[in-house]
Order: sequence, then structure tokens, then C-alpha cells
Amino acid sequence: MSTRDFSDLQEKYLAKITGGKVTPNSGGTKFSGGDVIAEPILIEAKTTTTPKKSFSIKQEWIDKVSEQAFEQGQSEGILAFQFEPSGDNYFVLDENQFLDYLDYVRELGKND
Repeated sequence: MSTRDFSDLQEKYLAKITGGKVTPNSGGTKFSGGDVIAEPILIEAKTTTTPKKSFSIKQEWIDKVSEQAFEQGQSEGILAFQFEPSGDNYFVLDENQFLDYLDYVRELGKND
């Protein structure tokens, strides 16, 4: 399988679990960046072709997904990555996104 094949599998999976859509020709044009749009979030997906014990996150990926989310009218840009093909996805949140998530989880706990 090619690198593109592994990426396609991850993107399709992320679209399925989020109820989103894979971005056609992602990165192919100026305003079609990001890999999955799960309104109001744009997801940039990164995977490996073989299992890894570590995965380096590049600042440029985070900057790029944030910029592309803004360009496409999405309120958030999130980076998703995998340590191995078809493995668990992990999501990189900035501080504000994490604090929103924390508030959400705490609110859910009040309803138990």
C-alpha cells in the first residue's frame, strides 16, 4: 500500500466517526486544505505507514490547519494523528479548545 492509501483509510474513518466529509483533493488547491470537515471543525490527518513508538508533531501542521479552518469558515482546526496505520487516533487541541472540552465534561458530570 502507498502512503496515500494509508492516509485515505484514516480520512475515511475520521469522516465516518465524526459524521463529516473527506475534503476532495485536500491540499490540491488554495482553499481545499484539511482532510475532513466535521462542521464546525476542520481536521488535518497524519498517519504512519508502519507502527511507531513515537510521533513528532510539527508546528507548521498546527498553523496550517488553523489557517485553513479560518479560510474555509470553520471555527476550529484540529490535528489528528496515529502511531500506526488503522490504529487509534489522537487529537491535538490548543489551550482554548481543551478548556472548552473540560467545561463540557464537567457539565456532563453535573447531570449524573
